[in-house]
Amino acid sequence: MVGDGMGLNKSKGNMYDWVTHTWSPIIGCPHQCSYCYVKAFREQPVKPILRNDFPPLGKGRTIFVGHLCDMFASATPEDMVQKVLDHCGKYWENKYVFQTKNPARYFDFSIPGNATVGTTIETNRWDILARISKAPSPQGRAAAISNVKRERFITIEPILDFDTESFVDLIQNAAVDFVNIGADSKRHNLPEPTREKVQELIEALTARGIVIRKKENLGRLLKR
Repeated sequence: MVGDGMGLNKSKGNMYDWVTHTWSPIIGCPHQCSYCYVKAFREQPVKPILRNDFPPLGKGRTIFVGHLCDMFASATPEDMVQKVLDHCGKYWENKYVFQTKNPARYFDFSIPGNATVGTTIETNRWDILARISKAPSPQGRAAAISNVKRERFITIEPILDFDTESFVDLIQNAAVDFVNIGADSKRHNLPEPTREKVQELIEALTARGIVIRKKENLGRLLKR
């Protein structure tokens, strides 16, 4: 169903600028993060639902799979995830991007070799995250992604207040290939860091040789 946000669509909005298309064959997420952008324009059920339409995925594309859910959440049935991965495997001339707040589950599946995998880590402070999300702890996410043997990344979005030294250590120990940093786009009144703190984080990560990709929405925090 092209055009409903859940079929194969050209990338737009706040998606990564290196992604060309999005496809979300599963909807629903048990993490129920308070800042979830999906809730702003459609119902986000807790129980995952597999859609029936599996479109041709073409070739030569970079497709972010599952942008309307967390496909690898522990509550998503294994057969649902496997059907999606099998479909991606049929179109091996594309590159696929998967992202989850439960990266430990990557090890439960045979993910296509032409895929990049990532995890979201908004802050190192579990005391903040526990109030707004039911997802696994940031420390658990970092430990899991560090053991993935393929191109991998961390996305710090929406960036929340953090303890600089501890956060930098956590990200460095995850040993990812690059880090995306972005801010809350929908103004959910989250506990955000100051401009100076964001700049300090970027400088500290860069000094340790970590590749940073800034999302456009980070500009709001850097300019204020």
